[in-house]
Amino acid sequence: LVWLLVLSLACLGPALGGEEEDGEVVAEEEEEEDEELLSDELEEEDDVLVLHKNNFARALSEHQLLLVEFYAPWCGHCRRLAPAFAQAAAVLKNESNLARLGKVDATAQVALANEFGVTSYPTLKLFRDGNRTHPLAYSGRMDAEGIVRWMRRRAGPSATLLQDTDTAAAFIRSQDLVVVGFFKDLGSEAAQAFSEVAGDLVDMPFGVAEAAELFEAYGLSADTVCLFKKFDEGRTDFPVDPARGLDVSELTQLLRVHSLELVMEFTNETSNQIFGAKIPHHMLLFLNKSAPAQLALRDGFRAAASTFRGKVLFVVVDVAGYGADVLPFFGLTPADAPTLRLVKMENNRKYQMDQDTFSDTAIRAFVQAVLDGKVKPHLLSAEPPEDWDTRPVKVLVGKTFEQVAFDETKNVFVKFYAPWCSHCQEMAAAWEELGERYKDHENIVIAELDATANELENITVIGFPTLHYFPAGPGRKMVEYKSARDVETFSKFLENGGTLPEEPPAVSEVPPPQGQGPPPTLGQPPASAGQ
Repeated sequence: LVWLLVLSLACLGPALGGEEEDGEVVAEEEEEEDEELLSDELEEEDDVLVLHKNNFARALSEHQLLLVEFYAPWCGHCRRLAPAFAQAAAVLKNESNLARLGKVDATAQVALANEFGVTSYPTLKLFRDGNRTHPLAYSGRMDAEGIVRWMRRRAGPSATLLQDTDTAAAFIRSQDLVVVGFFKDLGSEAAQAFSEVAGDLVDMPFGVAEAAELFEAYGLSADTVCLFKKFDEGRTDFPVDPARGLDVSELTQLLRVHSLELVMEFTNETSNQIFGAKIPHHMLLFLNKSAPAQLALRDGFRAAASTFRGKVLFVVVDVAGYGADVLPFFGLTPADAPTLRLVKMENNRKYQMDQDTFSDTAIRAFVQAVLDGKVKPHLLSAEPPEDWDTRPVKVLVGKTFEQVAFDETKNVFVKFYAPWCSHCQEMAAAWEELGERYKDHENIVIAELDATANELENITVIGFPTLHYFPAGPGRKMVEYKSARDVETFSKFLENGGTLPEEPPAVSEVPPPQGQGPPPTLGQPPASAGQ
């Protein structure tokens, strides 16, 4: 998980939402409702239309725009979304009957879930003009304001037509940031692509201009998308390539990147922008804003930022303010400020300097070295409990994982969990029972690792719980377990050598950490002990 997950869990406001899969997606189960009792009448709960297969077509025919949430009653993300979804539904219902929100219990309405390819929860899809063959996937924020903005943008023109210099100047002055597309033909493919981008980026006001006087007023001779902003360089132009035209995904990303300040401060107001920009690396300066000497460090940080625009987002985190809640994720305390960290977002790897140096030259050199793959990630590890290897379930941490999981004399079954994960909590008793069952077994070890406090160089945990089996013998093999989470199935898997008859194992090979030879066997101290 990226550090966004940690922020959302720390109650830092809605982010971009999430999907809950956990192997329980759209189960083929009997519909609980009696089909004979369901009619095509449209009923509501908290201004949200309650939809099923008998009234779905009617709902599409009566509402020009219908945003439908496919949910599961047990899904935590769905439950967290429900109040915001209902609030947005009330706002849209009061504005017009053209744009409405509906919901489908995908575990009961299996036919509808399968028809629309629902594979995780919640899934939101927009149906327009009664068309049920090509719904549009929702791409907005998962909060009430974000949902309302997204629907409003699709209900009306996605961009305001600017007809003369006065209206254009007023539009540009109206917000801190606006986007204007200058096209000599508003019916061109490039102009249509621009309109599509405008429909998605609902947090930015979009205008469009065709008049020759506007091209001249803004110094343009060809089709161009201009980003006007009241910060940094003030204006950024994106000329339309005459041969390639305008690529929707490319323009979307350019606007996301350049709509951000060169150096962002992490706050409640900016967190959605920071993570929504989808910039692959984040360079973080942790400082205490109440300390003037630390504030001065922002100058060198900013000077280094322009070199990496679009590749690395530079962010200032106040350890005494809004950023305090994210410090544990980096293994930091307020006393560690000022300090620097770089995060690779795709796998959550963190990098730090051997010794913090805050000059722009040193920061540039460090960032470039990380991008070039010349810096090893900094891996978090908790301290092992004193009785970690005497419990029925061995308690692993980062610094003891290698010696246990890759002990060639043992078959090791590891649960990677998060303390806050409800699914992990639900299977905790079964895992403890499994540990008791095999605590005296000569070559089977049951273990667990808190993946929020410990990081491993060559194993990335995406969701919780994740279960991996490490068979005895050479080769550093790893088998991912994806079957039922009960003691008897676990035991069958272990007794069968890390596989179940009904499904082949997903076997992979894990390379050793850089510069490290074979790990010691279980019972020996970790290599780092005593250092």
